[in-house]
Amino acid sequence: MSPEIDKNKSDFILAEVKKLKSQEKILDPEEEKVKLVIFTLAGDYYAFQGEEVKEILPVGKITYVPGSPEVILGILNVRGDIESVLDIHKLMELPSSKITPASRIIIAAKGDIRSGIQVDSVEDVVDIPKSSIQPPLATLHHSIREFAIGQTIYRDRTTVFLSVGKIFEKLTS
Repeated sequence: MSPEIDKNKSDFILAEVKKLKSQEKILDPEEEKVKLVIFTLAGDYYAFQGEEVKEILPVGKITYVPGSPEVILGILNVRGDIESVLDIHKLMELPSSKITPASRIIIAAKGDIRSGIQVDSVEDVVDIPKSSIQPPLATLHHSIREFAIGQTIYRDRTTVFLSVGKIFEKLTS
């Protein structure tokens, strides 16, 4: 057998083993679950806790407010309520992205603070077992780790679980 055929066979076997392992996951219906809103920023997955997300909107007209901090894109009128819109890319020192049809504004609230947070896309709203949330990796860039409270796996990719409270604390400090 040639080395190329061996490699293809090995790749096939590894893919089948991975597929079988994903099917073996046994879920305990009694296990405590956490609702997460999964979204993307600069091509990576991130999540907010579902109870901190009040609404998900398409990107509308954002009005720039002169003199506002660099991380505030402006304000948005949401059915008569004025919401600030945060540029989380700048806050987390991520490359900026263009607004696309998939872009969304997540209206998040923690305590007395409420604001819109512009993201590249919202991928899903899922309930995951609380036990599947692990501490964030120590190797995360400091600008992301500052807001990370955990990580989990979504679609076979690491998804960093962010704290809305820590984001708002950074804005008010």
